[in-house]
Amino acid sequence: MKIAMIGTGYVGLVSGVCFSDFGHEVVCVDKDPNKIEMLERGEVPIYEPGLDALMAKNVEAGRLSFTLDLEQAIEGAEAVFIAVGTPTRRGDGHADLTYVMAAAEEIARTANEYVVIVTKSTVPVGTNRRVKDTVSKANPALDFDVASNPEFLREGAAIDDFMKPDRVVVGVENDRAAEVMANIYRPLYLREYPIVTTDLESAEMIKYAANAFLATKITFINEIAALCEKVGADVKQVSKGMGMDGRIGNKFLHAGPGYGGSCFPKDTKALARIGQEHAVPMQITEAVIKVNEEVKRRMIDKLLDLCGGSFNGKTVAVLGVTFKPNTDDMRDAPSLTLIPALVGGGAKVRTCDPQGQHEGEALLPGVHWMDDPYTAAQDADLLVILTEWNEFRALDLSKIAQTMAAPRMADLRNVYTVKDARQAGFEAYDSIGREGFAE
Repeated sequence: MKIAMIGTGYVGLVSGVCFSDFGHEVVCVDKDPNKIEMLERGEVPIYEPGLDALMAKNVEAGRLSFTLDLEQAIEGAEAVFIAVGTPTRRGDGHADLTYVMAAAEEIARTANEYVVIVTKSTVPVGTNRRVKDTVSKANPALDFDVASNPEFLREGAAIDDFMKPDRVVVGVENDRAAEVMANIYRPLYLREYPIVTTDLESAEMIKYAANAFLATKITFINEIAALCEKVGADVKQVSKGMGMDGRIGNKFLHAGPGYGGSCFPKDTKALARIGQEHAVPMQITEAVIKVNEEVKRRMIDKLLDLCGGSFNGKTVAVLGVTFKPNTDDMRDAPSLTLIPALVGGGAKVRTCDPQGQHEGEALLPGVHWMDDPYTAAQDADLLVILTEWNEFRALDLSKIAQTMAAPRMADLRNVYTVKDARQAGFEAYDSIGREGFAE
């Protein structure tokens, strides 16, 4: 099959590369000439483990190409995927559908034979019907169907998620569109991965409901962590005991400095807005959004306590600025709350992140970027572990403590233990939902 993928951002590029690896002919389209030139040179504009090699393999096989020309991409395509951005709209929290609707209009004006227009972007319930109306108005003679095919890709593990999914969700209106989508995902059918075929609205809602529930799990355990600190419980043990219950599961029960990234903040806000518009308030989701912001602010208080009540004149080393490891994504990362508070309070901040500097330099002014954690920590008054990159999981803590001006650690990902910190010579240690100490 020939597939056109509109948008070469995170979702569009990963999906396009993986579809080509299924054996389909995929043409990825973007309006940004710099991005297309980069891709044609074999360079990947995002960091995702394994994506560069998989992309090169399928380009070499002749199944994958990149273009600025939408007409060329759509010609002969049986399906056109819309994978453009749906950022949170300023002021009302809703998803901005400007790019989705613009793509739908362009497809309508360019296509001249039957095609399934598939929304891959995360969109509010009812969007695919709006896409259908937009296409029909722009080109009344076009024979087409719409489909909703939300993505469930974890950054840092996206290729594995695409190739070995928990499920694939497909929303369609008729058997003709369902058959096209079944042919696209045929390799997964053959390997018996679950394919959920449903109506358009249910497919759209599944995506929001899933992300809001996962965000709720994260926020719930972060609230429990705050209580653990007051009553002397260990949140890691609490999480372990909870997760063994098959009804709960152990995923997304890791206490930390609050969720961030491209999906959870945006999708929870959009779901809350959808509920408000339909007079069905999403009260749990609204509380999750509120508590997540409070969790991030609570982290600032932890750092302030470790700095003796003031950041002024302190040197703070922050390890990790991306919202999670194995990505360069900085969107809504806790670092965007914590580091400005440190800088604004008069601290000298040094940061180290394996992939975050390119994005972070623009987002975190006044920060000094270091190549390794040991250089960052030298003569520092506080060490903060903010993103649990593998590079930060086996540090020589004794070596770090010996070079710091005041060996204190805020372990905001619970990578180490009180025992680790004491043995290494730290004079103060704090983490999330567990015992700390100050000598």
